[in-house]
Amino acid sequence: MKRVLWLSGIRKADIATAGGKGANLGEMLQLGFPVPPAFVVTADTYGEFLHATGLDKEIAALLKDINVDDNKAIHEASDTIRALVHKTPMPKQIEAEIVEGYASLAKVTGADPFVAVRSSATAEDLPEASFAGQQDTFLNCKGAADVVSHVQRCWSSLFTPRAIFYRAKQHFDSNKVRIAVVVQKMVDAD
Repeated sequence: MKRVLWLSGIRKADIATAGGKGANLGEMLQLGFPVPPAFVVTADTYGEFLHATGLDKEIAALLKDINVDDNKAIHEASDTIRALVHKTPMPKQIEAEIVEGYASLAKVTGADPFVAVRSSATAEDLPEASFAGQQDTFLNCKGAADVVSHVQRCWSSLFTPRAIFYRAKQHFDSNKVRIAVVVQKMVDAD
């Protein structure tokens, strides 16, 4: 399984792997739009992270009987899950591929670039529901360690109170939602 894909190899049909944002950026690049260089940490990589660390079971247990109409309960569950996702050590092989992706991006740009680390959920723009804008994006990240940390922050943003509530009300299983992360060179504002 490839954990990191370049936009040049991603098409609109790759939403399950690259998420909505990643798939659309790949398609725009193929159509000739000036899209800054980027790679995508795949949604399967997120799933691998959860499974390898056992977080998939912990998260499922925390959300199993949650009353999403109880504001205190949903905020407590969100805080717990987000802390778990962000603080759990990333498996070395996943981290190594993200670091390698950033190093390759640095070769393309000529230096350690400032990047945007952008959430790209696999269920962003569906006919029956829209999850767009519910997950986090981070700007001006620089250096491999910073990028790895912010990839995990994007993953954890699947579990904001708003996202948990919306998925529950739309009858989407939080245990089946996946997220990819786009790591994209920031463009100078000249």
